[in-house]
Amino acid sequence: MATSPAALITPQPLEDPLAYMTCSSVLEFKKNEIIYGPDQPSTSLYLIVGGKVKVQRIQDDSGEVLVDIYCTDEFFGDSALIASPGINEMAVAVEDNTAVMVWTGAVVENFMMRRPRLGIALVQMLTQRCVHLSRRIESCASDNIERRLARTLIHFSERLGRAREDGSVEMMPLTHELFSQYVGTSREIVTYYMNQFRRQGYVRYSRKAIVLYPDAIKKSLS
Repeated sequence: MATSPAALITPQPLEDPLAYMTCSSVLEFKKNEIIYGPDQPSTSLYLIVGGKVKVQRIQDDSGEVLVDIYCTDEFFGDSALIASPGINEMAVAVEDNTAVMVWTGAVVENFMMRRPRLGIALVQMLTQRCVHLSRRIESCASDNIERRLARTLIHFSERLGRAREDGSVEMMPLTHELFSQYVGTSREIVTYYMNQFRRQGYVRYSRKAIVLYPDAIKKSLS
């Protein structure tokens, strides 16, 4: 049997941007504190050293769209690298004592001039995000809201969750409003389907945590 060309490709480890950047100043934020927003656009690249940050796009006609929630050792604020004032983006601390390291766009460009591998590392990081966003757009075009919400729960459980002995995944108590901003629907519709998922045994949730049963909810998508 012939082997496909794709099977012969050995995945290469991705470059680590931090290997080419020096430490910088660290800023701390309280829960729900705005790091940057449309009135004060990002001029810096940020690295989370503690806590979590949500990044949203502000739409004049449809409210807020959640881009993603970023965790420790992840970058955000990459729009600063193109210095575009028209990007209505906002970054907000999700937890108290959220700490971020900051480099201005000019400093990052200087690093890339002196250490070209940094440019490759950042391109790899942004390409990964573009692939994820492309899949998300495909889901918005082809999936109904129920399936999009199921995929959203899986996404955040993989990024923010902690595996438990019974096979479930426990994650922080994200609000139905936040899910609605990610899925592209209303909070009321998210609540309707979350109640359905709970009755079907896919998820349990309270003000303290969300517990997802990923095998069960993935089976529902197949």
